[in-house]
Amino acid sequence: MATEKQRAAARKNIKKAQAAAREKRTISKLPKSTKTALGKQGAKVARQKRESG
Repeated sequence: MATEKQRAAARKNIKKAQAAAREKRTISKLPKSTKTALGKQGAKVARQKRESG
């Protein structure tokens, strides 16, 4: 399991990637791993929204 420091770094990296993608509209040019991470994060948030009501 990842440490809190690693999770914080991952969140920061994802935020940076999202910001860059918004700026340049380059989601298609991002590495596969980053696209996967963004998709997983989006799915997680959507699931949380559904579960919380």
